[in-house]
Amino acid sequence: MGKFNRDVSTNLLHVVCDCCLMVVAFLMATLIAGLSLYEALELYGPLCVVFMVIFIMVNKNARTYNVTTFFYVDRTIFTITKSFIVSLLPVAVMAIDYLLNHSYELRFLCTYVIAAYVLIIVGAFFIRFLATHWKFNAPRVLLVGDIDRFGTFKKYLYKSNTSVRLVGYVSMEDTTDERYLGSVKDLEKIVHENAIGQVYIMNRKSDMVDIQQYIDICLDMGVSVRIIVKLFQAHGAHRYVSSVGTYPVVTYHRVCLDDSSKALKRIIDIIGSLIGIIVFSPFMLIAAIAIKLDSKGPVIFKQKRAGINGSIFEMYKFRSMCVDAEELKAKLQEQNEVKDGLMFKIKDDPRITKVGKFIRKTSIDELPQFFNVLFGSMSLVGTRPPTLDEVEKYERTHWRRMSIKPGITGMWQVSGRSQITDFEKIVELDTEYIDNWSIWLDFKIMLKTVTSLLQRKGAY
Repeated sequence: MGKFNRDVSTNLLHVVCDCCLMVVAFLMATLIAGLSLYEALELYGPLCVVFMVIFIMVNKNARTYNVTTFFYVDRTIFTITKSFIVSLLPVAVMAIDYLLNHSYELRFLCTYVIAAYVLIIVGAFFIRFLATHWKFNAPRVLLVGDIDRFGTFKKYLYKSNTSVRLVGYVSMEDTTDERYLGSVKDLEKIVHENAIGQVYIMNRKSDMVDIQQYIDICLDMGVSVRIIVKLFQAHGAHRYVSSVGTYPVVTYHRVCLDDSSKALKRIIDIIGSLIGIIVFSPFMLIAAIAIKLDSKGPVIFKQKRAGINGSIFEMYKFRSMCVDAEELKAKLQEQNEVKDGLMFKIKDDPRITKVGKFIRKTSIDELPQFFNVLFGSMSLVGTRPPTLDEVEKYERTHWRRMSIKPGITGMWQVSGRSQITDFEKIVELDTEYIDNWSIWLDFKIMLKTVTSLLQRKGAY
C-alpha cells in the first residue's frame, strides 16, 4: 500500500475524539479522587497512556474506526466493550496491587474506568450523528451503473459512517430514462456540470474491458473513482479489501476471529489452563497412581491429532485403554457407531481398562489436555481434534471444522456428545460454533460443559 493510502479508511475524527474523552475521564477521576493534577499525572499518567494506546490499537484492529463499517447499536457497543476489556489488563494489575499493598487510590481507578467507558460509548454515537447529519465538505457523488442494482448498496452506504451527498445516477448504456443524469459516454460533461468529487461504478463482468477508460477520465480530472466489485460471490463468507504492495486484494473468509479476538481468546486459554492445572492437580495425581496400579503401560497416552488447518500435534490424555489399543482398533471397525467411519465410537469398547471406564465417564482422562492448551496446540473451547486416519476420509467440506484450533470442549460435547452418531451433524455443530464465535459463546459452552460433567451426560 502506498504512503498516500495508509489509513485512508480510518475515521481520524473518531480516533481523536476517543483520545480526548479518555483525557476528560482522567480529569474527572482526578477531581473525584481529590488529587492534584501533578499527583494524578505522576501516579497514573503512564498507566492511562498505556490504556489509551492499547484501546486505540485494539479498536482499530476491530475496524471500529473504519468509515465503511456498518453502524448497528448492539454491534457497536459490543465491539467497543470487547476492546475496552482487552485494554483493561494494566488497570486490573494495578487494582490487584492495590488490594495487596494499598499503594494506589482505588477510587481513582474505578472512576476512570467507568467514566472512560461511558464517554467512549457516547462518543461513538456522537461521531455517528455527525456522519449522518453534518454534510459540510462531504463529496458530491455519482453512481454509475444500473439504478436498480444500487438499492442495497445505498442502504449499506448510509449505514456506514461514510459521509456523501448523492447527486444522481449515470447509465452504462444510452438511455432516455429520466432517472439518470445521462449515459457514461458523457461522464466528463456530467462531472463538470455537477461539481462531482467521487464516482462509484457498479461493474458487471461484461463491463470490465470498458471500465478502464472511465477510470482514466475520472483520474485525469482529479476525481476519485471507486469500483464496486461484483465479479465473484462467496455465499455465507465474510470479505474485506486490503492490499499487498500496490496490488488491491479482496479476501473471502469464513473464520470470524480477527487478531484482537485471537489474542483475547489466547489470554483466556493461558489463564484458564493454568487455573485448570492448579485446581485439578490432586485429581491428576490420584488418577496417575490408579492407572499405574491398574494396568501395564505409560500413565500419559500421547496421540498424533490434526490441529488447526490440518497441522499435526501430540494430544495428551490419561491412558484409559490397554497398551495395544491402536492395533485392536482395526478389528473393531465393524462395531463403529459413527456413520461412514469418519470418527470411531463404540459404547462398550473392550479396550478400555477398569480405571479407564471411570476416568472416561468423569472426563478425568482429558485433564492433561490443559497442558496442550497452555502450550498453544489446543484451546479451551473449539472443535474436536480428529485422528489422522479420520482426516484421510474427510471430504472437502469437512476440512472447515479444522479452520480453528481444536478444543478440550466445544459445541459437539455440550450437545449430546456420544449420543450423536451422525458425523455430518458433528460437522454442522462445529461450523455453527465457528460462524457464531464470541467470547460469550466460549463462556457459555464452558458453563454447559461443567453442568454436563456434574450430571455425567454424554460420555463413555
